[in-house]
Amino acid sequence: MSHLTQKERYLLEDQKSQEELCIKKYNNYAEQAQCPQLKQLCKQLAQQEEQHLNTINQILNGQIPNLNQMQGKQQGQQQSNQSTNMENMTTGMTNQKDADLCTDLLSTEKYVSGVYDTAIFEFRDTNIRQILNHIQKEEQQHGERIFNYMQSKGMYNPQ
Repeated sequence: MSHLTQKERYLLEDQKSQEELCIKKYNNYAEQAQCPQLKQLCKQLAQQEEQHLNTINQILNGQIPNLNQMQGKQQGQQQSNQSTNMENMTTGMTNQKDADLCTDLLSTEKYVSGVYDTAIFEFRDTNIRQILNHIQKEEQQHGERIFNYMQSKGMYNPQ
């Protein structure tokens, strides 16, 4: 059981609203996407965002989730993500709507990761810091998966 300061609670409420927005975006974009690979990617990331939201809600309710269990889930997801990424590395004609969806999702992940970075520094409890850091790493991995998808489809060409 953890007692949160007013500032910690405020930061978690902000994270909660960010996770809810991510879930909405990924689910909506899964419906809108033309490419089946992008639809699948959005569905997978929406599920991970649901896990993040559940974790934030647990902390807000005074529980500290088990980081080892969270990391175990993440490793299983990474393995399935890697096989999906290999299948997705086929270049093809891209459509502008999908490119716009991806650009928005990548911007969202950049923002959410930054908000987690700020929040991490404000928590007294080391366990909560580690949990938030874990979620932040997953958000960065979401951004990487979107980036890799975009690059494989010719939507993003860093110079």
